[in-house]
Amino acid sequence: MKNLVVNILITFIIFLNCNSVIAYDFAPEVGDSAPSFYLEGFNKNIKSKKNWELNDFQGKWLVMYFYPKDFTAGCTLEAKGFSELKKDFSKYNAEIVGISADNQNSHESFCSEKSINYTLLSDPDGTISEKYGSWIPPFSDRNTFLISPEGTISYRWISVLPINHAKEVLNVLKKKI
Repeated sequence: MKNLVVNILITFIIFLNCNSVIAYDFAPEVGDSAPSFYLEGFNKNIKSKKNWELNDFQGKWLVMYFYPKDFTAGCTLEAKGFSELKKDFSKYNAEIVGISADNQNSHESFCSEKSINYTLLSDPDGTISEKYGSWIPPFSDRNTFLISPEGTISYRWISVLPINHAKEVLNVLKKKI
């Protein structure tokens, strides 16, 4: 009986560890070129701009994070964390972009109500999220990519926890510069 319990426990631990490995299978690797995108979005500081693409950030570091849904607790916590550190990211020539399946109107409301001070992009069918290994229909998985000014993946976080994530990203950016 003791061996059965131990075997079940080992199988369970292996199963839990496999889930994180599976999440890595489709995400671009460090050193890969960042997949291009062209998406509608919202930035309360640049209201006239409606469409965004990877080339808009050429020559800058880009923190691009995928998240499930506007106004949910974890997503709000993560978004506000990046907003609070926006000036610090700017000191390192870095822009922040959040991507979810929510539409532009939802992003506008989210930015206004939660004081989000950077660009949020709409990927309603998950096309770009899928290119980044971040699509679990009908939502984006919580993954983050640090893209270099040359357009390559410099660092990545897969299935992240939103608490203190922005600080973690900023610390990695500081080491890269």
